[in-house]
Amino acid sequence: MTEETELDLPAVMRDRREKLERLRAAGVDPYSRGFHPTHSTDAAKALLGDAERTEPVSVAGRLMVKRLQGGLVFADLQDGRGRIQLMANRNVLGEEEFSRFADLDVGDIVGVTGPIFRTRRGEITLEVHSAQLLTKSLRPMPEKWHGLKDVETRYRQRYVDLIANPQVREVFRARSKIITSIRGLLDERGFIDVETPVLQEIPGGGHARPFQTHHNSL
Repeated sequence: MTEETELDLPAVMRDRREKLERLRAAGVDPYSRGFHPTHSTDAAKALLGDAERTEPVSVAGRLMVKRLQGGLVFADLQDGRGRIQLMANRNVLGEEEFSRFADLDVGDIVGVTGPIFRTRRGEITLEVHSAQLLTKSLRPMPEKWHGLKDVETRYRQRYVDLIANPQVREVFRARSKIITSIRGLLDERGFIDVETPVLQEIPGGGHARPFQTHHNSL
């Protein structure tokens, strides 16, 4: 059983499309532009240091986990660098903005602005003072406890694999750094980077006919 069949996929997607239409009816662009992050999640967390609270920062990413606790919503925001916990407070955002944030789905891409602080449990958290939906996700994320495990699905849908499995992202990031380092070293020593195309217009291999032979007629 694949990850998609573990959920009632048509019902989940239908529910998300209904949310999409409600947003548009309320005048909210579900694929908005114009949000400019000031920090990555890792850089935002590093700002706190030993301070109790920072100045407001802006980060953007995908919601990976969401938990409702009375007048609070906690969520994990993931970008290309890491994760940070978000906390939305009804008393801070106001009823309308809070309800809209609470109605977001795991997988949605959002931009948020607010100060960084540390919770009683020591978790570095961004207190949401404003939120902007950047991309409404219409398909559900893989099941959160087990992630994406089916090998065929992982290879066919690499984009989902990279979202769901942090260790896979680290492999790609390490590969990129290794290639960049090797290219830099060879460039410093006077080598030229020449690309040899895998696909080209000139036939090659078994289809090549560079000259006539006795066996061509066979």
